[in-house]
Amino acid sequence: MQNITWQCCSFSDLTTIQLYTILQARAEVFVLEQNCPYLDPDGADMECQHLMAWTEDQQLAAYLRVVPPGLKFEEASVGRVITSKFARGSGIGKQLLIKGIAACQAAYPGSAIRIGAQHYLEKFYQSFGFVTDSDMYLEDDIPHIEMILR
Repeated sequence: MQNITWQCCSFSDLTTIQLYTILQARAEVFVLEQNCPYLDPDGADMECQHLMAWTEDQQLAAYLRVVPPGLKFEEASVGRVITSKFARGSGIGKQLLIKGIAACQAAYPGSAIRIGAQHYLEKFYQSFGFVTDSDMYLEDDIPHIEMILR
């Protein structure tokens, strides 16, 4: 994708419009597309960094949050990883993960990065150096695995 602006900031630095756009995109992907009725605003967002890819017309193309160690896992983490429908297949998901890993390592140097990944994305995450670190488990009736990047 061309003309993407990347932004990484704390929760308190998000504008209300940015926050609304993020929550809307997360609901579209996790609740509607994946048919998982759950409370997405889980109380962790306020402690996280938020990495966003914005188009020229301020559409959210991709997003993830950088989670500090001890909040979700003992290690740092990246989560709520999404690519908006209009941006899928453009390679922005790979860019998002590269930038997300870098942001996580910059914020928490020396910490491994642990993720709870949907099982079907195992090879995708392995291509970035993540190693499977658990058996498959169900989360919201979707097969997941834990993976770690040391």
